[in-house]
Amino acid sequence: MIQVSSLVKKFGSFTALNGLDLCVETGSIYGLVGVNGSGKTTLIKQLTGVLRPDSGEIKFDGEEVYDNISVKKRTAYIPDELYFLGNYNLKSMGEFYRGLYENWNAERFNTMAADFGLSKTDRICRFSKGMQKQAAFILAMSTMPDYLILDEPIDGLDPIMRKKLWGYILGDVAEKQLTVLVSSHNLRELEGICDSIGILSNGRIRFQGKLDELRQDLQDMSLEELFIHAMEGKEDA
Repeated sequence: MIQVSSLVKKFGSFTALNGLDLCVETGSIYGLVGVNGSGKTTLIKQLTGVLRPDSGEIKFDGEEVYDNISVKKRTAYIPDELYFLGNYNLKSMGEFYRGLYENWNAERFNTMAADFGLSKTDRICRFSKGMQKQAAFILAMSTMPDYLILDEPIDGLDPIMRKKLWGYILGDVAEKQLTVLVSSHNLRELEGICDSIGILSNGRIRFQGKLDELRQDLQDMSLEELFIHAMEGKEDA
């Protein structure tokens, strides 16, 4: 379980996160939505241990995240802006990851690379944006994480690739209780795969809960309608 309690993060006089509470149940997929400037990136950087909270707590199964190598070894993160080392190819990136993650699965790495048709010897910097996104997924999923944090994961991918990627993720959610938080502007995509959602606005979660229950409470709205409803301020956090 990912549990965020009373999280505050400020940058000078600007408050990016203001007493944020969030809960992602073990073995579930949580969709995080919000407009630009709502605090999504700041939240993700704290969930991945890049930024230290000013106050509040972030715990993964009861363990603090910041400066916790044990938690980070069990967490995979795919950012919106991808980064790969120098002129590395997929094979050399795999060797790099293997040295960092004790649960690295070479069989999955080879299977996924073949499934997506990616060369392991061509330099990743020469891949298209979509191919680089696929490479990032292959590396992340081959670490066999307990927690997966995704920021705009399907940008640049065609429908066939999206289906394949979600297939691997949903398989690990079902088989090994993978816990997933995904931030995306693609509301239709989230609506099809998420168990729960959180709508972030002005540094706080305005709606949070199981998608089906939220729809029933708010007259069977679609996720897009829920988002618009929250942005209009018709419901308190």
